[in-house]
Amino acid sequence: MLKKIAKNKLGLAGLLLISILVVVSFSGYLITPDSTPDANDIHLEIALQRPGFSVQMMQAEKRETEPVSWASKLLHGEELDASYIPISAISFPDSFAKFNKNGLLVWQKLEISGLHEKAKWLKNNIETRNYYLGTDRYGRDVLSRVIIGARISLLVGFMSVLITLLIGTTLGLLAGYFGGKVDSFILWLINVVWSLPSLLIAIAISFAFQEKGLYQVFLAIGLSMWVELARIVRGQVLQIKEMEYIQAAQVLGFGNVRILFKHILPNIMAPIIVVCAANFASAILLEAGLSFLGLGVQPPTPSWGSMIKEHYNYIVFDAAYLAIIPGICIMLLVMSFNFLGNALRDALDVNMK
Repeated sequence: MLKKIAKNKLGLAGLLLISILVVVSFSGYLITPDSTPDANDIHLEIALQRPGFSVQMMQAEKRETEPVSWASKLLHGEELDASYIPISAISFPDSFAKFNKNGLLVWQKLEISGLHEKAKWLKNNIETRNYYLGTDRYGRDVLSRVIIGARISLLVGFMSVLITLLIGTTLGLLAGYFGGKVDSFILWLINVVWSLPSLLIAIAISFAFQEKGLYQVFLAIGLSMWVELARIVRGQVLQIKEMEYIQAAQVLGFGNVRILFKHILPNIMAPIIVVCAANFASAILLEAGLSFLGLGVQPPTPSWGSMIKEHYNYIVFDAAYLAIIPGICIMLLVMSFNFLGNALRDALDVNMK
């Protein structure tokens, strides 16, 4: 199948971009410049700095932090072992000036005695930080938050599609195979849910939860997107259950569960895979929409939708990149899944030469 996808240039480009994003987002805090939990290292002094900005950071105060394992840092990040102050200049041996956007230098004394001690302290406690995509209105690293936001988008997409797969496939199998009152009830339920926009359903489900968080987003999106999959599965089952090998299995006395999951389901996996790829893109858009409305992932956890919400006002100013960067990320990821879905459709279509 990979060879068939490779023949579709757009599908191959989508697969490569998704693969790169999965590796980058999985690496997460191991590669982000800001490895604090949620990439939430705030420095208001350097807020709204342009991409490519760099500044010297001076250690201000040591903190007591517990060492974390490699796996814990990968999943949750780690707290800084000290607080830092952005500085503009140093006048050796006894003065420094905090960073100021206006260029005004306000000098302060270093409370360290001894020339040698001062030189050693400055060497070990001053570092240069680069902000490749600039800083947001709270002085946080935009690149780090984009990377962690990619992890959130992919995780929400995966879990939502998994919920959609379980509900839609199960209801579609039951409706198509058993028919009668079961089919009528499930088809009525499908038509009712189908008549409502997915975003509206997701918003209603989000309001039903008292707390807002990642798990609520999974459920809200997953419970709003199963309808299309259920209809497609039902239609496929209606065709396949009339086949001779299904009738032979029934004559031989095979149970309904065995027939459904060992004889019917494997033969309808192709359209299910294609729909799941499309639903992945829809889930990412829904998550961004919910986060933009304040009903999705809650601050300070970074999300592409919440990043747009926090900075969309800056589009008319000289910091439009703060909203454009996550918007471009959403666009590229959704396009990649759509291209991959089209490539999968062509690769799995038995009628295509």
